[in-house]
Amino acid sequence: MLTKADDFPIHQTPEPVAHAGTDRNFYDRYFFNGYSPDGATYFAVAFGVYPHLNIADAHFSVIRDGVQHCLHASKVLHSERLDLSVGPISITVVEPLQTLKVTVKDGEGLAAEITFTGRAFPIEEPRFTRRIGPRAFMDYTRLTQNVRCTGWIEIDGVRQDLPAGTVGSRDRSWGIRPVGAPDPQPPVPMTMSGFFWQWTPLNFTDRSVFFHVNADPDGSAWNTRAVILPDGAPQGGGFHTSAARMTGVELVPGTRHAQGGVLEIPSETGSIRVNFEPFLTFLMRGIGYSGAWRHGAYKGELVVEREDIDLASADMGAPEHVHIQALSRVTLTTPGEAPQTGLGVFEQLIAGPYKPYGLG
Repeated sequence: MLTKADDFPIHQTPEPVAHAGTDRNFYDRYFFNGYSPDGATYFAVAFGVYPHLNIADAHFSVIRDGVQHCLHASKVLHSERLDLSVGPISITVVEPLQTLKVTVKDGEGLAAEITFTGRAFPIEEPRFTRRIGPRAFMDYTRLTQNVRCTGWIEIDGVRQDLPAGTVGSRDRSWGIRPVGAPDPQPPVPMTMSGFFWQWTPLNFTDRSVFFHVNADPDGSAWNTRAVILPDGAPQGGGFHTSAARMTGVELVPGTRHAQGGVLEIPSETGSIRVNFEPFLTFLMRGIGYSGAWRHGAYKGELVVEREDIDLASADMGAPEHVHIQALSRVTLTTPGEAPQTGLGVFEQLIAGPYKPYGLG
């Protein structure tokens, strides 16, 4: 099957671009978030393409006055992977690896136009490969980039410009992870009893700090790295280490959400520390991570739906709210430098047991 993408020099196999290998769980995804300097506005976007499921979906979600307003959209892809629009939500790649724009055209009372401009060249995270027995559970590559955000968001006719100093992060990932309907055939043998994930892209005045860790239920990390990246750094720039660790984490009672923590990054000049003070919870279900609008779910030719979540009354201990991004005030302490304050997210997903936190 030939599509518009075949007229561009982007092929990775001898087949047309419409065919992404043979694994039905292949996906190609955009993610964006952003937050105002005072934390009063927080927004996120997810956009996914699932070539073998022949589906694309997009989500836009913004917190204003204690309510998380969510817009979900899903369509049949018809194999056109270069059509970066699903209903009212679209992405424009203005300058690859540097500037992208998200547009929401009045979808169910929500509208936006936001431009994301990179602070440095994106980092390439270590390849994520995880098997359950012989079956590939995850195998993907991801780039991450901290960004400055400009534009506006409108909710039910009330438009607000993003204030100066609005920043955030974006990522692009592609490869294999569970998407669409769950596989009815269980993996044999079932060797994976839990999933632990932390991700912390942080924005400071003149630099970005990144940390992530995937770990086994006993706390053993199987994919982790920290990066300190000055503004304007080129590809491969900055300081990279796989020896960083998150310490001092205590969970909010009745939840699997951290109420704080300290990131410790060893360096040649001594320990670099980042203190986290979470103060706003963003529910990842609002952009398709779990729930009825899970990524890759078939909804029909084109379906658009709005959802509003009152965060004050949401049960933060419920299974659908395990996966969150906690907007956090962060303080960076580097040997020989004055402390810096900034903002960033503390993304957390703890499914199943995790012994270091006493979770059975």
